[in-house]
Amino acid sequence: MTSTRLALLSAALPLLAACATTAAVDPGEAEASAMLSRMLSGQSAIDGAELEAALEEAAQHPLGARENPVRAAGPSGQRAYLSRLRCADLKQPEFHRIGSMGVSPYGNIMDGYAVTCPGSEPAEQTIHMDMYHAGHVESRAVEGYGITGGRSE
Repeated sequence: MTSTRLALLSAALPLLAACATTAAVDPGEAEASAMLSRMLSGQSAIDGAELEAALEEAAQHPLGARENPVRAAGPSGQRAYLSRLRCADLKQPEFHRIGSMGVSPYGNIMDGYAVTCPGSEPAEQTIHMDMYHAGHVESRAVEGYGITGGRSE
């Protein structure tokens, strides 16, 4: 880099920094940024009374449904939950992630898992999961399955 270019860049940087720090922040962008920050740290986009209300509404639907995804603590929590499920023959089901299934009732990105019980029941089911609930370990089984280390409801 030539010395002229370096001098121009050195003079421009403080001006650019000043513009960036004095620019008005759109409240919607600030809220979206805060939600993203919470999700990146493994926290739900909503909490407190808002989360409690969403949980109450979700409980009106079967666990694992799009309207009531299984809450877990990160991808490892999702896999741990699915590993604890048991088919009717008491064997562990096979599962794989299908992909993102949209926004959960808790305002987070929701995953879908294809869960199968070869030679048993339920033969195949999609289970919806929300991994943005740090510290949460679901103890209930999705309908049709049993669960180790929890209760089957």
